[in-house]
Amino acid sequence: MTVVHVEGLRAVAGSHTLVDGVSFALSAGQVVALVGASGSGKTTTGLALLGEHAPGVSVSGRVTVTGRVAFVPQQPSAALNPVRRLGGVFREIAALHPGVPDSLISTALRRARVPVELLRRYPHELSGGQQQRVVLAQALVGDPAVLVADEPTTGQDPITRAEVVDELASVVAQGVALVLLTHDLDVVRALADEVVVLRAGQVVEAGSTADVLSRPRSPYTAALVAAQPRVTVPTARGLASPRLETRSLSARHRSTTVLRSVDVRVGAGERLAVVGRSGSGKTTLARCIAGLHPTFDGEVLLDGRPLPRSLRRRSRGQLAAVQYVFQDARASFDAYRTVLDQVSRTAVRLGGVADARALALAELAAVGLDSETVARRPAGLSGGELQRAALVRALLARPDVLVCDEITSGLDTLTQAGLLDQLAALTCTLVLISHDLAVVARLADRVAVLHQGELVEHGAAGDVLGAPTHPVTIGLLGRAMEGTEEKRT
Repeated sequence: MTVVHVEGLRAVAGSHTLVDGVSFALSAGQVVALVGASGSGKTTTGLALLGEHAPGVSVSGRVTVTGRVAFVPQQPSAALNPVRRLGGVFREIAALHPGVPDSLISTALRRARVPVELLRRYPHELSGGQQQRVVLAQALVGDPAVLVADEPTTGQDPITRAEVVDELASVVAQGVALVLLTHDLDVVRALADEVVVLRAGQVVEAGSTADVLSRPRSPYTAALVAAQPRVTVPTARGLASPRLETRSLSARHRSTTVLRSVDVRVGAGERLAVVGRSGSGKTTLARCIAGLHPTFDGEVLLDGRPLPRSLRRRSRGQLAAVQYVFQDARASFDAYRTVLDQVSRTAVRLGGVADARALALAELAAVGLDSETVARRPAGLSGGELQRAALVRALLARPDVLVCDEITSGLDTLTQAGLLDQLAALTCTLVLISHDLAVVARLADRVAVLHQGELVEHGAAGDVLGAPTHPVTIGLLGRAMEGTEEKRT
């Protein structure tokens, strides 16, 4: 039974065509994946199934959906109310649908594999993987016929990513049709029956997953597949003089200790990757280094000198020396000013650049963002475009240390490959927070593995990735290298 039929979908914003002639069909219990670069039209197409579109966008064509459509957003934290316990929100959602609220909630929790005890918690008390499962459960209240999932595995470690894939596969096995918007080709292989490849709003290739990803006809599809990184053991580099260190760093969230006596070091020009499962303390460590989480004990040292714990107590030179690129790039931009204005402002304030606008335009163009794109407000850019703009903004401060929190997770393989080349060419020290072991293997000189707030492995990347000793590291590598050519059933 066909539950989704899209024919000749077209979306236009002013003189800019976002989607041009997209067509596909989907049956109950089947999965279609829409893949392509940031700005290719994936999210616009997914929103059309919900009868939604961004302000100023005109949509035409035919979209027919049988039954209710539910949506799982890319950033689950943005869909959860930070000041309300989950149980009250679930009850409000259930009240919008026919049936007994408690029964609707318990069924949705069971289908998404969410423990009922989580309903007593606030969103900030959940890991990223738990937040993703909660958002999925909220979408399943009311028994939708179609689920649209926008990058549901973005920012997840390999173990959590596999769990999310299993949960989505379980929902599909119950007869729900899934429209998957993703850059992750391994997730596409694991879940999708059909693939639609989009480029600049147009379909360049469509067909079965095995045919499209194994025997692509379009050069663009072939390039996407070829650019997908793989886990390899990097060659060891000699030790560099220390640039950044943490000594006995222990951090808290209110009364909860989330880091316990963490000691890491990275040399001048080296690249340190911090890996671990969701909730292991990776981002908290990064925020302590950047002065964004001042409630910690111990020290953060730059070139042997302690940095003030709080960002507000750091000098302008110290602010420029340690720059941070956030995982949620959209939240790091002012919604009411153009991207160009915000990027060039950093060059003036921290970089001391006179002709900041021209420099910002040149640096943004180097990462594929033209002058028309960056003249828009953040809402006019895709998540991947904003991530690249955020990276340029940080680099214009000319930092000694650049902290990157999952900045490749929302990018297609081609854009990601270009960004990795750019990061590899940097001369500053890089602290990379990542769930992607292939990215880690591509970039890192040193690797630190966190588990439940403790440092369980730390050393040269070749040693940690080539001969891991801790069960968590072994598990992360096992999931990352696990073959996904066969679709899960």
